[in-house]
Amino acid sequence: MSLKAYLRDKGMFLVINLFILLTFSTFLLFLNIKSEYVIIVILAWSMPITSLLIIEYWKRKEYYTSTIEILNNLDKKFLLSELIHKPDFIDGKILYDILFDTNRDMHEFLKEYERKQIEYREYIETWVHEVKTPLASSKLIIDNNRNEITSSIKEEISKVEEYVEQVLYYSRSKDAGKDYIIKEFSLGDVVRKIIGKNYKDFINKNIKLELNEVNENVFSDTKWCEFIINQILINSIKYCDKNDPRIEIKSISKDTKVILSIKDNGVGISEKDIKRIFDKGFTGENGRVYGKSTGMGLYICKSLCEKLSIGIEVTSEKDKWTNVDIIFPLNKKELFK
Repeated sequence: MSLKAYLRDKGMFLVINLFILLTFSTFLLFLNIKSEYVIIVILAWSMPITSLLIIEYWKRKEYYTSTIEILNNLDKKFLLSELIHKPDFIDGKILYDILFDTNRDMHEFLKEYERKQIEYREYIETWVHEVKTPLASSKLIIDNNRNEITSSIKEEISKVEEYVEQVLYYSRSKDAGKDYIIKEFSLGDVVRKIIGKNYKDFINKNIKLELNEVNENVFSDTKWCEFIINQILINSIKYCDKNDPRIEIKSISKDTKVILSIKDNGVGISEKDIKRIFDKGFTGENGRVYGKSTGMGLYICKSLCEKLSIGIEVTSEKDKWTNVDIIFPLNKKELFK
């Protein structure tokens, strides 16, 4: 707060006092009061007012400067009222009370919002678990009534199961910290499990799989990692080359990291799209051309990787290949850096 701005704010007060002082001084001179006495009256009038203005200015300047400095250093600006003290001047007290009341109301609103979000997430999770039962029953009925039509139906049910699982992981990704357990596990075992889960797609599309040795142990949550790797592999299968489809999976140990690479020889990703592939709902050129894309798979993978302190990088060349690197820490200490 500048002195100029403060005096401008007190302009009416100063003008009124100046008018009264000049009027009173003129009246005294009209009564033939000696000019020395008039000067004394002027000083007696103006000095207390000037002192009061200076004191009030410095009090406000110190308080508001401190408040602005605290605000500028805050990441969460709404916490301001909890960090500033209540001033001893009336307009500051009123402002402080307003901030305190609005902040309290905001916290109550956020608590209610959080409660509704938790209820919604719990409902989604319950729904997902409930819907899995009829899907599993449908696949069992199909297995007992094998023919070309039921086999096609089973493939579509499997796709529905993938989307249902995606919904479950998306609902949990916002609060994954309460649902994951960090432990050491074999990356190779997880990779082979995911390949086994998708073996029918490899057979149906005649995809050649090049699985190099993946023997490293890494630290993370097995369940979440299975979902991430599965999503990447599903994308590779979906966009593989139709004439000579190939997918290569390998791992590389580098310093304190293990890099799991999944590479396909498919349609690739254009340069303009690759920067946005982790955006929520982004389908890009491939999504529009080939369809059947929600734009959520990679977004969920990225969100989970951030929660788990796992890196994920995508490189690609249009119409030639796409490579996804999932970067795991070799030890627990790397997770908390």
